[in-house]
Amino acid sequence: MQITITGSAGSFATYLIKELEPAYDLVLFDRVRPDGNRLAGENRHSIVVGDLTCFEDCQRAVAGSHAIMHIGAIPFAAELPWARAAMESGRMPLLPLDETMRVNTMGTYYLLEAARRAAVATVVMASSGAVLGLGARPSGTHFTPAYLPVDEAHPLAPEDTYALSKVFGEEMLAAFSRGYGLRGYALRLAGILRPGLTPEFVREHAAPTGWNNWLYNYIDARDAARAFRMCLDAAERLPAFDVFFVTAPDSFLIETTRELLARLRPDLVGMAAGLGVHQALISPDKAERSFGFRAEHRWTELLAEAPAR
Repeated sequence: MQITITGSAGSFATYLIKELEPAYDLVLFDRVRPDGNRLAGENRHSIVVGDLTCFEDCQRAVAGSHAIMHIGAIPFAAELPWARAAMESGRMPLLPLDETMRVNTMGTYYLLEAARRAAVATVVMASSGAVLGLGARPSGTHFTPAYLPVDEAHPLAPEDTYALSKVFGEEMLAAFSRGYGLRGYALRLAGILRPGLTPEFVREHAAPTGWNNWLYNYIDARDAARAFRMCLDAAERLPAFDVFFVTAPDSFLIETTRELLARLRPDLVGMAAGLGVHQALISPDKAERSFGFRAEHRWTELLAEAPAR
């Protein structure tokens, strides 16, 4: 069975490729050749160099594929002040203000239309907890959940173009599922920790001094890749369309969840009565119920490797 992976030159793609290649034939689709950087000397898969926002490129990339793993995207809102400052200083490539919305939204549309025409059976797409309104918040306000732990039924309130583009992506996936019978699944990924970077997080870890609007959730890249495979493998048993949070069951914190809330968000303490000691503020339970996924790797596994503080 052939699977197309978009965004295949990205850092997470290396883990997804490793997870899928024992059982599937892969087509790697990106604007640059993945074997020209991280996969140098290792790639043995078909490569399509092209752009998500070019319909013809998308058609070439999905031809003959049974499924698509759609992880290609601009991973931040290009209009935000910190992003513009990084671009102007030369620390990031200069992008137009509309680049995130253009690539993430129109790129997903062209990909899904190409998938429909090619009779692709299943698309598993990388979405994000940002759809809730997490992360960058142009309003300058804190994200305040309606209840804890947050789950897939929680209202969505995006503020920046990255979050909005992910909401649009989920809606397009649902529409193509309703209209054309495509099986579509949006995995709302927590912040991905690559194993090689995790020790750095551990070494620098300290009790947060301010509230983080990402809610301290994370997922190991190896677990995230496994979630994509498990969702695909279970597609015939799942509803034709669904969304799932993919996150570790614990928060990226040394202190307990309730201690953190009491210190930084006392307004949320009343919602936390039923939370476990280190329980994540976003629940991964639906993915476990639906296709058996549960994270196997914890950031605390590396605590012993961190020097004493």
